[in-house]
Amino acid sequence: MSLAFEKMVAGRYLRSKRKEGFISVIAGFSFLGIMLGVATLIIVMSVMNGFRAELIGRILGLNGHMNVFSYSGSIVTYEPLMVRLQKVPGITSAAPAIEGQALAKMGDNALGMVVRGMRAEDFAVRPILSGAIVDRLEGDDYFGGDNIAIGKGLAERYRLRPGSRIFMVSSKSRTTPFGSMPIQAAFIVGAIFDAGMYEYNNSFAYMPLETAQKFFNMGDGVGSVEVMTDNPSHIRQIRAAVENELQGEFAVTDWQDSNASFYNALQVERNVMFLILTLIILVAAFNIISSLIMLVKDKGRDIAILRTMGATKGMIIRIFFFTGATIGVVGTMAGAVLGIAFASNIESIRRWLEGLTNTNLFSDEIYFLSKLPAQLNAGDVLVTVGMALFLSFAATIYPAWRAARLDPVEGLRRE
Repeated sequence: MSLAFEKMVAGRYLRSKRKEGFISVIAGFSFLGIMLGVATLIIVMSVMNGFRAELIGRILGLNGHMNVFSYSGSIVTYEPLMVRLQKVPGITSAAPAIEGQALAKMGDNALGMVVRGMRAEDFAVRPILSGAIVDRLEGDDYFGGDNIAIGKGLAERYRLRPGSRIFMVSSKSRTTPFGSMPIQAAFIVGAIFDAGMYEYNNSFAYMPLETAQKFFNMGDGVGSVEVMTDNPSHIRQIRAAVENELQGEFAVTDWQDSNASFYNALQVERNVMFLILTLIILVAAFNIISSLIMLVKDKGRDIAILRTMGATKGMIIRIFFFTGATIGVVGTMAGAVLGIAFASNIESIRRWLEGLTNTNLFSDEIYFLSKLPAQLNAGDVLVTVGMALFLSFAATIYPAWRAARLDPVEGLRRE
């Protein structure tokens, strides 16, 4: 008897007859369970990867990979510091920056905002800002002087457009003959950007560096020097080189320090979701065990006849292994195809469902992103497929071993 015969018998057991129809129903549910488990795991992992890449990418695009601060509060001679930083291997650019809080007044409305000051040339080369401008003043001076850039959400909420005026009160004060007075100034909306993140679109404003220096009463100084690197994932090595260059003259922080809790929360959530969704595949594997044990019990007489005709225990084991493995392999492959197809088109599917149900399934106010991201990772797909196949194969071991141990004499006495 050849391997082809064993596969033929296994295939015959998978095709239902009225007598073992209930067994085939359980096998069908096992197939569906594995398929849906694999597909769901791939989809969820892809969405989690997309969230992580999108959020971190936007955060790093809007903020420096590393920031250098002065222990005294401001950096006055920042040009020599920038030259020193740009000589460090791995650093692509260094730019002066100011960040502070302000109270913005638009008519009868008031809103606390984060204001960032940067040079016009640095604003122009930051693609997540300059490349995301949805409306601006005519000409090249839309970001200069009293012209500032605000987010799309803020503009829509208060019906602002290029040319509108915003009155701001600085968090810093100025000394006058009448005591300390808060700094107040009026600015013109020069550009409106869509950073793709709710927080930045609704509560951030960017202004030219010279204007920010006056607004925050910093003279010729800046709050920090923002550093961009060629590979943010190697930030620890680059930071060590920067600290070695500065020799303790300045304080250094990197994006992992600034977003440590956020980054760790994403990683923990991803791991927990992986474990939870693995249980779907595990339940399907138990269904395979149940269906095969019932099949062994139902086919006891057939097994006994095969044994008396010369079939070895190994052949019986392989027959039932092929039976269970077929369910696992076909279910895993179908789930992988379904999961990859769904994850690749998840934004289109989301929009179709929103149009069908007339509901907002992915609010940027809650999820901080304007679209549902998904990033397929070959490693995640391979791990999911490998785990599903392993559980499916493992589920066949006990039923197949039990079938091989069946005594032919006892099997023929049944019925």
